[in-house]
Amino acid sequence: MHYNIRMSEAFHSTTVAVFETRYRQLLKRIQHLPPQGSRPLTVAGRVAGWITARATSCLAELRGVRVEPEAVHVSASRRHQLPLNAVLESMAFALRDGGCLRSWRGELLDVYGEGRCLGVIERSAMRPLGMLTKAVHLNAWSSDGRLWIARRANTKTTDPGMWDTLVGGLAGAGEDLDSALVRESHEEAGLEPAHLQARQPLRIILRMHRRLPEGYQVEDALVSDCVLPDTAQPRNLDGEVSEFRLVDMKTAWSMVQEGLFTREAELVILDGLMHRQPEDKAAA
Repeated sequence: MHYNIRMSEAFHSTTVAVFETRYRQLLKRIQHLPPQGSRPLTVAGRVAGWITARATSCLAELRGVRVEPEAVHVSASRRHQLPLNAVLESMAFALRDGGCLRSWRGELLDVYGEGRCLGVIERSAMRPLGMLTKAVHLNAWSSDGRLWIARRANTKTTDPGMWDTLVGGLAGAGEDLDSALVRESHEEAGLEPAHLQARQPLRIILRMHRRLPEGYQVEDALVSDCVLPDTAQPRNLDGEVSEFRLVDMKTAWSMVQEGLFTREAELVILDGLMHRQPEDKAAA
């Protein structure tokens, strides 16, 4: 698939190297070692996260949780007839009651350990436990090569008011990644499946390891690029977006340089810009 994306010669001649330099600089800001004092977390005998010291203190007395000097282990408690998901649920409540969570989302995400799905847990508990999440994004382009972007609502807990990709969100429990992207595209931008027929398959950009105030973000960032039909006009349905904007490449790059995007959005947008350079050269 080719995109009708053209820039001035002066801008075009330097973009590849400039984008790659910015991308490398960004990686240094989003690839961190685990927080000081955290320990490996195992679930059902498989490594599944990095639990913070504060979260460890909140969970130390729970049934199904065993704290050892080198790691924290979580498993079903047969003695108390607690299946693994019940233990995970009690952990989320204990973290909430202990003030370890930024908010309670009321959404379940899959718990992964060594490539396997082991159970489910409340979304807001993922960061204090350093568990893997999977985020899907849509780089949505217009037919003339401009990029759709969205401003996060000021009511958002994380990065309020900052600019973002048109669509971005976490896959829920039991949800495959393509279904998650279609769902998020509808909730955040009012897009229907027919609007996404020209999209490319999801591709993973990287696994992010980022220290946050509430814990450790371990996240697979995936993106699909799509040229939206000219009739598609984004509209937010879930209250999480305050504004949409269609910007050309120079404007998008200027916004990146000014730090107006979230870290995740900058990563995804830079990846999209870099992927378009070879196609742009071929079309020039």
